[in-house]
Amino acid sequence: MNSDQFATRAIHVGQAPDAATGAVVVPIYQTSTYAQSDVGEHKGYDYSRTANPTRAALEECLASLEEGKFGLAFSSGMGAITTLMFLLKKGDHVVVCDDVYGGTFRLFRRVLEDFGLEFSFVDMTNPEATARAVRVNTRMLWIETPTNPLIKVVDIAAIAQIAKKAGAWTVVDNTFVSPYLQKPLTLGADIVMHSTTKYLGGHSDVIGGAVVTADKEIFERLKFLQNAAGAVPGPLDCWLVLRGIKTLALRMERHSENALTIAQMLEKNFAVERVFYPGLKSHPQYEIARRQMGASGGMLSFIARGGAESARRIARATRLFTLGESLGGVESLIEVPAAMTHMSVAGSPLEVSPALVRLSVGIEHADDLRADLEQAFAQS
Repeated sequence: MNSDQFATRAIHVGQAPDAATGAVVVPIYQTSTYAQSDVGEHKGYDYSRTANPTRAALEECLASLEEGKFGLAFSSGMGAITTLMFLLKKGDHVVVCDDVYGGTFRLFRRVLEDFGLEFSFVDMTNPEATARAVRVNTRMLWIETPTNPLIKVVDIAAIAQIAKKAGAWTVVDNTFVSPYLQKPLTLGADIVMHSTTKYLGGHSDVIGGAVVTADKEIFERLKFLQNAAGAVPGPLDCWLVLRGIKTLALRMERHSENALTIAQMLEKNFAVERVFYPGLKSHPQYEIARRQMGASGGMLSFIARGGAESARRIARATRLFTLGESLGGVESLIEVPAAMTHMSVAGSPLEVSPALVRLSVGIEHADDLRADLEQAFAQS
């Protein structure tokens, strides 16, 4: 399948009609083992932790969408991150953006530091500060962009140049906007990862993760680690992500349109102190976002005027926005990060304001979303 068009590749790459039956949808190969032609001989598959045809279809499609050569699927985004960290060894140092998903921070600070890895957290929207944080033992620069939950936008190309000069890998968590809106490998990153639970799956019904690279050496090591560590998804999970990917282009356009509408509304609301959304001209990295993103995505956050109690009242009062963690599904979600997804950074330099509210704007009609927020503000 040689199309250059994203939407076409999302539907067809790795997903040719089944050779045995002609099924136009990739079958769910619900098997753990495979018959072998002779002792020690097999035709590509022997055990489903190592490889599975449904997973292989997803991995091929993911690689294509991210403009990479090699894709690997995992049982969760955190499973993907953990496996990536196995590329490192005791004494290695990682520079991490200072606004990062709470689960990532927890893994780095409360688990991996116990095994001898070192982490520094820095504002990566400042390339000079990032360069100063690099040490002789720095092996990886870890970027989220846009970040979670403050929606900062990091200049991937600039940070990748810093990493290259240091002989380190650039890894980008691309979960918040998906490969439809941003392709880090084309901007100089070595590795891109996703929680496929979010926009790639898109329907809040599956947990998964993914890693894509164009570097064969990195891939071969990660493929070994994927099998050795075993954080692999089941075939049904892979099938669900593949199904979600088919509509990714359409969904991301609607997510972005709706989020911009909501962000513009919030920016005019007296009860809102500040809005964080890269599609607004008031965003500090607006020009960088325009340069490296196809659109601004469905994630935004804001500071409620009146503090923590005001934020909680708003979050409790919505009817269409569901109070819940996670993001990237077709339905809209609202949360207060300090009390929910980012409790693990409490008391750290990454602690977020208790007045911060995060929205995952879904694909419902924008008028209904706007009305729901208006009535929530009226109640609070």
